[in-house]
Amino acid sequence: MCDRREEIVAYFNQLDRRHFMDSDTKVSAADCPVSIGFGQTISQPTLVLDMTLKLGLQSDSRALEIGTGSGYQTALLAAFCREVYTVERVDPLYQKAKKRLNAKGFTNIYFKRGDGSLGWPEHRPYDRIMVTASVSRIPAELLEQLTAGGRMIIPVGNERHQVLQMIEKDEHGNTTSTVLEGVAFVRLKGKYE
Repeated sequence: MCDRREEIVAYFNQLDRRHFMDSDTKVSAADCPVSIGFGQTISQPTLVLDMTLKLGLQSDSRALEIGTGSGYQTALLAAFCREVYTVERVDPLYQKAKKRLNAKGFTNIYFKRGDGSLGWPEHRPYDRIMVTASVSRIPAELLEQLTAGGRMIIPVGNERHQVLQMIEKDEHGNTTSTVLEGVAFVRLKGKYE
């Protein structure tokens, strides 16, 4: 599904998740989600990698990320996209992620604090959209901001049952949805809670 698989896996293997956690939360490097405060989590590494591979990144991709969180997923996207636009609603997380990612030398990441369920319409369209919090239904705003030929990865469901979906938009604007796997994400706050 991703022709850059080996390159992405190699980068992922050297990307230390602990760099994206505060010192008091660096309790484990295990493959499990870890709290980053404010009711948010940093996902288990294998899920972050799997979602990234399924997104099908290209070097000229313009990606929108909903839920910057710690910046871990953002770093993986930015290493393989032309531009990443990332939206985070929690100000302390937004500030920490921005500081971490700037310190790592990324110059292709654009940060916004706000309601991610609305996307970032000023910079649309996006070739790829990564949503890192679950929604009860797929936001129309995100579908509208996805370009023809684009792909979105998004967890959909309620607090008890969620599935990771891959949404693809064809050249006519029609979308298809593929269920990838069962997941458990924090809820996306905002219009589509």
